Amino acid sequence: MRVYSIALRTRFRGITVREGVLLRGDGGWGEWSPFLEYDAREAEPWLRCAEEAAAGDWPEPVRYRIPVNVTVPAVGPEEAHRIASTGGCRTAKVKVAEPGQSLGDDQARVEAVRDALGADAAIRVDANGAWSVDDAVTAIVAIDRAAGGLEYVEQPCASVEDLAAVRRRVDVPIAADESIRRAEDPYRVRDLEAADVAVLKVQPLGGVRACLRIAEDIGLPVVVSSALETSVGIAAGLALAGALPELPYACGLATVQLLTADVVAEPHLPVDGHLSVGAAVVDPAAYDLMAATDDRVAHWEARLAEVRGLRP
Repeated sequence: MRVYSIALRTRFRGITVREGVLLRGDGGWGEWSPFLEYDAREAEPWLRCAEEAAAGDWPEPVRYRIPVNVTVPAVGPEEAHRIASTGGCRTAKVKVAEPGQSLGDDQARVEAVRDALGADAAIRVDANGAWSVDDAVTAIVAIDRAAGGLEYVEQPCASVEDLAAVRRRVDVPIAADESIRRAEDPYRVRDLEAADVAVLKVQPLGGVRACLRIAEDIGLPVVVSSALETSVGIAAGLALAGALPELPYACGLATVQLLTADVVAEPHLPVDGHLSVGAAVVDPAAYDLMAATDDRVAHWEARLAEVRGLRP
């Protein structure tokens, strides 16, 4: 067990430092990095994902080259333009509905991204469930216009019922993320016809094989996305993207770009808008530069013991 602590280039999801645990098993490395606000029960599937990776228990891929989107945090237009221009991606996922920011800020950000990528690129936005139904409808229409057309809007509202209501009132496709990965029943999205796209993240959903079962049962096109991991965690997402029977959308797996460093010698960074399927091996020299302090190691050791204590 190794605990890492890596600063982010830009404040993202309300944090400026990403922490997590790297586990070594007979089959390689796995990452366990549930966000700090998650309780032990919610963090347990994340551990199953890490254990699956450490055991080397991934299915054989049907593709080895994965198209990915660049992720643009809730930054100003100039910085958004710069970020969107890196890595050669032809799809961008833009964060919107940031607390303290306005709809005008969101419009300016997506306009800058469109300028950076050109007319033929795809732009999707993610509101992380921040809007009410009426606010979502208003914002989606405005942002769709500013973007020159959106590929989809991810999680505009918090509840599945509200997603379904928004989907009936707008022409832009709706994607579900939190309504799948943080729901007691991820299939309610399907049953209520609340989304056009399913966003799957391997850690919150318990690993690659668990996600493959959800993808088969949910009956929606799938986008594989990250949970802001190091390249060790991203490798699990790439294993899922590589094993899916169909992959109609670019995946949100290029988020190592948001970290100031990585725990491997060869990070999973996009080249010509793609990442390659393959395991990530921790580099001791790289890890030593971002090892957590003793108090943070103790925090994660206690947290890991609590999660394991939930098991029979």
